[in-house]
Amino acid sequence: MNQDTQRPKVLTEDEQTLLKLGYTQELARRMSGFSNYAISLSIICILAGGITSFQVGFCSVGGASIGLGWPLVCLFSLVVALTMGQVASAFPTAGGLYHWASILGGKGWGWLTAWFNLVGLITVPAAINAGAYDFVVGAFNLPVPANPQSLKMAIVLVITLSQALFNNIGIRFTTRLTDFSGYLILVFTVLLTAALLFYAPHWDFGRLLHFTNYSGIPADNPVFPRTGNMVWLFALGFLLPAYTITGFDASAHTSEETIGAAINVPRGIVRSVLVSAVFGWIMLCAILLAIPNMDEAASKGGDVFYWIMKVALPKPVAVFLLIGIAAAQYLCGLATVTSASRMMFAFARDGGLPCSRLLRRVSPISRTPSMAIWAVATVALLLMALVSYTTIAAVGTVFLYISYVLPTAAGFFAHGRTWTQMGPWHLGAWYRPLAIVATLGCAGLIVIGMQPPNQQAVWIVGGVVAGLATIWLLLERKRFQGPPQIATTHARGA
Repeated sequence: MNQDTQRPKVLTEDEQTLLKLGYTQELARRMSGFSNYAISLSIICILAGGITSFQVGFCSVGGASIGLGWPLVCLFSLVVALTMGQVASAFPTAGGLYHWASILGGKGWGWLTAWFNLVGLITVPAAINAGAYDFVVGAFNLPVPANPQSLKMAIVLVITLSQALFNNIGIRFTTRLTDFSGYLILVFTVLLTAALLFYAPHWDFGRLLHFTNYSGIPADNPVFPRTGNMVWLFALGFLLPAYTITGFDASAHTSEETIGAAINVPRGIVRSVLVSAVFGWIMLCAILLAIPNMDEAASKGGDVFYWIMKVALPKPVAVFLLIGIAAAQYLCGLATVTSASRMMFAFARDGGLPCSRLLRRVSPISRTPSMAIWAVATVALLLMALVSYTTIAAVGTVFLYISYVLPTAAGFFAHGRTWTQMGPWHLGAWYRPLAIVATLGCAGLIVIGMQPPNQQAVWIVGGVVAGLATIWLLLERKRFQGPPQIATTHARGA
């Protein structure tokens, strides 16, 4: 017998770290540092949220919402990313936020985080794919059939199932698509920005600082109800960057597929937020500067971006750019299926979900969590059929920010006490003050995200919170064991 076949397998540093946290390597670890960064960049996708939700910012206080509001909220998002990066470096697992919250705050804290994060992640492909359909119809002025909802569901069904199919092929193929998506986003952002600035009749930079009350416009279907409170209206405009700069936890959810995860995952989280914030701000400022008449633009409501493209650019240029934007939105949806399925796999691996044994299965051929992938696609389609796009987007954002704040708050209290062993990427003494900022900021965005016209989110979020609390107290508190005990021991520095 060949002596090489008798030698025990030498574990890589990533596999050793994972083993200390109580898990063996099941998924294929083939993602580079760039691929880990690209998947978060693809989900943030400034060509998706930044464009389909442009009216949410613009129709609040006009140009100041872009010029001042966007960088303000993005600065806060960067703080969240920094605190998230430190925890991801210490505990690089596919469970991401769920695993961190369990280790730092206890299994109940982790169980709640898991459900909020999972529900939030599953709403993302539903919102993105529904939004992509609406974008294509609006951007290319396609005819609306007699039964538009049926056609929309059929097309979104094809889109979502194709994204699940591509994910099932394997992480190597998926990362090629998300790597391409990262380049596509940056290239078309630059092209869109350059085209709008070139064809703009003039550059009125004063718009970026000017406050105008556009609430109650258009009268038949206002973006925001009429209000005279400019401070509150400015805060409502924060929803534009809040909707856009989310999903960067995807870098954490693909930790077990990333080479050098303890370093590359936090870098992927922080870089994706920083690059999206800067490129997104420049792009949105260019859109704003290209508007020929601000008041007329506000009167278009949800169609404002399509109107700007039509009046500001030559038709061939506009069509080319709109095709690129639509392609970026499709790949954004594909990346969200990747992220959500890894979270579902990780939670099921610890027995946290119904049918956990089924959902934790890894395909022996592709080494992907195939059952979790199809489950995410199916639930996302059901949400699309039952809930409107605006409600899905609002609820998804609220759930994601709740899941962001729970492990951050737990980390604040555990830091230097039960959490003493950090990863190679950490903030040192800056962690705790930044964790306070992240926690308070997330709480503020959660409140804003449930205001009119998204008041329906109050009942949905409230119902889910009440339901989860009841299930935990009556059933799961005794049954659910959480991550392996070795993870808790490791976190305590034992």
